[in-house]
Amino acid sequence: MTRPEPLEAYQWPASNERLAAAVGIDPRSIIRFDGNVAPAPPASARPAAIAAALADVNEYERGRYEPLRAAIAARHGLEIDQVALGAGSDEFIVLVARVFAAGGTIATVPATSYSMYRFAASMAGARIVDDPAAADLVFVCRPNNPTGELPDVPAVPGQLVIDEAYADYAGVDALGSIADGAIVLRTFSKAFGLAGARVGYALSDSERIAILSSRQAPLSVSSLSAALAMAALANPPDVGPQIAERERLTVRLGELGLSPVPSYTNFLYIPMEDPQRLVDAMLPYGVVLRAFAGGLRISVRDQVDDDQLLDALATELLGRDAVAAPVRHRRATAETRFAVRLRVPGEGRVLVQSGEGFYDHMLQQLAFHAGMDLRVEGVGDPETGDHHAVEDMMRTFGEALDRALGDRRGLTRYGEARVPMDEALAHAVVDLSGRATATLSIDPDPGMAAHALESLVQTARITLHVTATGTNAHHVAEAAFKAVGRALAQALVRDGGLVRSTKGSL
Repeated sequence: MTRPEPLEAYQWPASNERLAAAVGIDPRSIIRFDGNVAPAPPASARPAAIAAALADVNEYERGRYEPLRAAIAARHGLEIDQVALGAGSDEFIVLVARVFAAGGTIATVPATSYSMYRFAASMAGARIVDDPAAADLVFVCRPNNPTGELPDVPAVPGQLVIDEAYADYAGVDALGSIADGAIVLRTFSKAFGLAGARVGYALSDSERIAILSSRQAPLSVSSLSAALAMAALANPPDVGPQIAERERLTVRLGELGLSPVPSYTNFLYIPMEDPQRLVDAMLPYGVVLRAFAGGLRISVRDQVDDDQLLDALATELLGRDAVAAPVRHRRATAETRFAVRLRVPGEGRVLVQSGEGFYDHMLQQLAFHAGMDLRVEGVGDPETGDHHAVEDMMRTFGEALDRALGDRRGLTRYGEARVPMDEALAHAVVDLSGRATATLSIDPDPGMAAHALESLVQTARITLHVTATGTNAHHVAEAAFKAVGRALAQALVRDGGLVRSTKGSL
C-alpha cells in the first residue's frame, strides 16, 4: 500500500497558558485580539438553552436538525432544502474543495485571503491558481479576511463559493447569487458569538445542497451546539455597538500613528513591514495580536478591552506610562454566567448588566462610591427568579476584588461611612481582614439586599457591618450599598507598604 504524503497541518494559535508562560504573566490576563470573535457570549448561551438537548443526549437526532435548518432558511428567505449544516463553515470549505476541485484548480478573491482555502486545496489535491476565470472552484471571501475589504463578486465559469462569515458587520450580502448557482457560507462563530459551538451552514439551490449533504459525515454538528444555535436565532445579535467600537478604535489607532484600512468586518487590518515585532512587543501586556505578511490584524472587542490594547500600544510606541490592567475574572455555574473586569483604584467608570435591574443599580452605586472601574456582564436563570443571578453576580465581583487586593499590603484596611437617602440612613464599617464575616441589618430589605452583600463578603474575604433603616425599602438598600462603597474607598487607600496587621498578613 502506498502511504500518502503528510500535509502541512492547519496552524492554530498557541493557548493562553503557553503564551502567558512565554512572558511570565497570569494566563487569566490574556486578551485575544487574534480570533475575530464576539467579545462575549450571547445572552442566549446559558444552561437552559441546552437542557432539553442534554435530556436526550443519549439519542441521535433523526431529522438532521430540521427546526434549526428551517429557522436559518426563514432568516434568509429560502427553503429548508437550500440549507446544509456543518461543523463551522470550515467544514464546507474543505467539502466544496473535494467535491468541485479534486485534483483540479482553485482561485481565491482577493488573492490574499483566508488561509483555510489553501489548506482545503491541499486536502483535495488541487492547485491554487491566480486567475479566477481559469479555476474549477473560486472562493470569494466577502468581506475579506484578513484585510477587511469588500470585494466584488466576479462572474466565473467554475463553481463560485462566497464565504460570508463577516456579512453581519458589512450590512450587505451576496445571497442573490444563489439564483445563479453560487454557494454562500455563513457561520454562528462571529456575530452570533458561538465560535466554540462550531456551527456553520451552506446556502444554495436544492441541487447543490443535496450534493454537499450527501458527502457529509452524519451529524457533524452536535445536538448541544444545534440547541445553542437555535436559541441564538431566537434573539439575533445587534452588531451595531461593535461596529461603532470599530470606528472609535480606528480613530484612536490613528492617533498612535497606525493607519487601519477601511473595514467591513469586526477586525482592523494595518499594513506594515514588520508586524511580528509589534505582536511580540504586545504579548507581555497580555495583548495577543495576529501578524500576516505585510500587515497586522486586530480584532475589535469592546471599549474596556480595546482601551487596554490602546494603553499598551501607547506605552510601547509613544513611551507613555503604563496603565494598570484591570483584573479579569469569570464565574460559570449550571445556573449563571458572569464576567468581571475590575480596576482598583479606578475613576468610577461602572457598567453592570445582569438583567436584574435593581441589583445592577445597587452594585453600580457601590463600585462608583468605592472609586473602582467595574464592568460586570452576565446572565442568570430568570425562570427561577432573581436569587441565583444576584447571588452569583456579587460572588463573582467579590472573587475579582479578592484577586485585585492581592496580599493587601499597603492598604489602610479599615473604612467607615454613614450615608442618608431621604428618610433612610445607613452605617457601614469594613475591614479588609481576609476573614469573611457579615453582620447586616437592612430594614426593610427589598428582598435580596442583605444576601447580596453577604455573598460579596464571602468571596472578597472582608468583614462588613451594615445597619440601614428607613421606611422605603429602595432608599434603605441604596443607602446601604452607597455606604459600603464609601467605606471601601477609605479602606482601599494606600498609606505605605505595610500589611496592617501585627500578624504580618491578612
